[in-house]
Amino acid sequence: MAAIEVIDLNFSYGRNKILNKLSLVGQAGQCVGIVGRNGCGKSTLLSILAGMRKPAAGDIVLQGENACKNPRLFRERTGFVPQENTLFDELTVLDNLKLWYLDSKVLKQELANGQLARLGLAPLVHKPIKKLSGGQKKRVSIACALAANPGILILDEPGAALDLEAKAGIMSYLEEYKAQGGCVILTSHEEQELNLCNHLYILKEGTLHETDASLRGEALVCKF
Repeated sequence: MAAIEVIDLNFSYGRNKILNKLSLVGQAGQCVGIVGRNGCGKSTLLSILAGMRKPAAGDIVLQGENACKNPRLFRERTGFVPQENTLFDELTVLDNLKLWYLDSKVLKQELANGQLARLGLAPLVHKPIKKLSGGQKKRVSIACALAANPGILILDEPGAALDLEAKAGIMSYLEEYKAQGGCVILTSHEEQELNLCNHLYILKEGTLHETDASLRGEALVCKF
């Protein structure tokens, strides 16, 4: 059983069709990468996969159940990390986490020896978000997306505007997430992130085409 299966997905803005009969499969323990030119619809696709937008047609099957017929499954089985910062800058890291981790005991355990500890958040909990670096903010955003312990983690350009050390830290965590049976879906143009991918799709003119996951640089760009 696939972690996520997308079947004939369609989406339009008015009369402008953005996504046309898209299909893809992501397995547990694997990463699916989606690449394409700016404005081709990658962010729109990820927001649909996370249940933030409703498709015009098609199905999204999460761990064997159709989430388009039961939207609650999006909240329970996917975690979404958008490219932009959606944290509350005036609040501390801990206060942001409390908005997502409603059980204080679970939050405490996670900070002590769980996923949040592996993301290195324990030393940051009392700092306001506005005082964090870009990489630290991204780690907090990932932590918030993991609150429901989802089996599918969806990330839009996770390394955008981050320094090399921050990118390496996030990639290390995503490798661990995969190794524990999680499915990662991401958009990126960065080689380090694409190296994480077991399957690679190109989004072009509203349709998805699987391509060689080993392609990089000019060889990949030429296919856009």
